[in-house]
Amino acid sequence: MHIRVLGSAAGGGFPQWNCDSPRCRAARNGRLIRERRSQSSIAVSQNGQEWLLVNASPDIRQQILDNAVLHPRGAVRSSSIAAIALMDSQIDHVTGLLMMRESDQPLAIYCTERTEEDLRSGFPIFEMLEHYCGVRISHLPLDGAAVEPPETPGIRILPVPLTSKAPPYSSHRLDPRPGDNLGFVIDSPDTGKRAFYAPGLGEVDDRLKAWMASANIIMVDGTTWTDDEMAQVVGGKKTSREMGHLPLTGEGGMLDVLADYPLARRILVHINNTNPVLDPESAERARLEALGIEVSHDGMDIRF
Repeated sequence: MHIRVLGSAAGGGFPQWNCDSPRCRAARNGRLIRERRSQSSIAVSQNGQEWLLVNASPDIRQQILDNAVLHPRGAVRSSSIAAIALMDSQIDHVTGLLMMRESDQPLAIYCTERTEEDLRSGFPIFEMLEHYCGVRISHLPLDGAAVEPPETPGIRILPVPLTSKAPPYSSHRLDPRPGDNLGFVIDSPDTGKRAFYAPGLGEVDDRLKAWMASANIIMVDGTTWTDDEMAQVVGGKKTSREMGHLPLTGEGGMLDVLADYPLARRILVHINNTNPVLDPESAERARLEALGIEVSHDGMDIRF
């Protein structure tokens, strides 16, 4: 199994276009210039030829350019991205679909019925794409069944409903239900190796703990270090938990959760530009390293 981290930052990337905090400033033109990150997305393949894109971030064009495994091969108009799986209908995870409108065939997209509703109404990307390449939608089940996309042989995904809200433009915003947000258990029927991927994770219950315990690779939400980080750094009004992201520290934080899985490779994804772990010389990064927890970066290559 081969996972390529295309984008490792939260929405807005690092540095964020309108943020002049010291850390973003350093990522633009100073000490942290090599720590720049694009917005969250991964690609998965078993054979290294056909790739499943998991979420299509607004940065997808640059991410494809930066990762040769996703470059066209064969026909003049072609793509190594054979299918796309969406975890929700958030802007950060779907806007990149518009950059793929030049496809010479309908985009093969796997998502829940709730996500499709949002992307045909509140944020009608699917309707827009019908005027270009079109889309071919397959609904992801929510009953514990797994899906093996025929476009990406050897890859199996099992959708895991998460507790969170739909986007502000969704008609489901005030009526959260299973299917608005997902985590993925990604494995190979051939090898039995398994990854748990959840870039947005606000609550970890016993059901999710069981899936994490079964995984060789755990890639989870590392958005903020503290719950009040946004307020402290940029004057934000919402806490991390209120935004649907479990902070790394504090009682019951992500570090407490990950402590239960010392045998798995544990990797933080979806890192916000306010998070001090983006600085390799920070005390916070040193603490992670002492715990054996990795901070993902764009282009990170994971094989297992």
